[in-house]
Amino acid sequence: MIDVTVAIPIRNEAACLEELHRELTETLAAWGRTYEIIIVDDGSTDESFAILARLQTLDPHLRVFRFRRNFGQTAAFSAGFAHARGRLIVTSDGDLQNDPRDIPAMVKRLEDSQLDIVCGWRKDRKDAFLSRLVPSMIANKLISWATGVPLHDYGCSLKVFRAEVVKPLKLYGEMHRFIPAIASEQGVSIAEVTVNHRARRHGSSKYGISRTIRVILDLITVKFLLSYSTRPVQIFGLIGAAMLVPGMVVTAWLAWVKLVGGQAIGNRPLLLFGILLIFTGVQLITLGLLAELQARTYHESQNKPTYAIREIRESTVMPASARELHRA
Repeated sequence: MIDVTVAIPIRNEAACLEELHRELTETLAAWGRTYEIIIVDDGSTDESFAILARLQTLDPHLRVFRFRRNFGQTAAFSAGFAHARGRLIVTSDGDLQNDPRDIPAMVKRLEDSQLDIVCGWRKDRKDAFLSRLVPSMIANKLISWATGVPLHDYGCSLKVFRAEVVKPLKLYGEMHRFIPAIASEQGVSIAEVTVNHRARRHGSSKYGISRTIRVILDLITVKFLLSYSTRPVQIFGLIGAAMLVPGMVVTAWLAWVKLVGGQAIGNRPLLLFGILLIFTGVQLITLGLLAELQARTYHESQNKPTYAIREIRESTVMPASARELHRA
């Protein structure tokens, strides 16, 4: 098996590709490990694919995948993971801001510390303060708090994964940045390493403040998947109960006022409010039960386990009593 696969999504990065390939090749070849480079062209409209095709004819280590259209960075990473043949998978951006020379140190940290994931931390970022750094700092704090996986830099694409950790993951939307949090469901060990971050040399960034909204929406999905994917009735039922119980208390009190006190309650807004709480609570609890059925269908139809085993240690020789029982 190949030691390391480097998976990189690109879109309209024609000006960077030759330098990117040269830096990667110099670093990986001098390192002495077996490697492959996977570059996924995510629907480029410039000369990116033509350049990649030419580079591929000169370098057997390079594999190029071209999407029919722009499917997004998450889909490009997913394609790289699916086709990777390496024991370890390294992800990176294609704009030359990540430094390939950081890869050997990150792999060494993963192997020496028996980790599953090592994430890059762009401690000294070379990006615009208001449009990139401030939203990134807010997003990192929010993601760390919501997922329980504290990282300084979720947005850094330079990461190292064990293949068996990242290959089974199903990624959608903008979820590539949440891979450490999603993988934490398996009980993986994660660490951060400070990496070099370089100013963008060609073109302009394709991301801005507007992307923060999509990240927050995906964060809600990730939080739900991490906490309640196998027990959705607990979240829906909890909210439903929080509405159902007050609704029943309100209507019970109004019934007492009507039956014992003889007061009219038909024109009281509180009556409508109590009924609304009861109906909404019942609907949410019912929704939770339906979600439970869907969760079981999801796991059972794909034979998807609800646990992850790190390793198994057992004797290959049966005890004497067990052998006798087996022969009997």
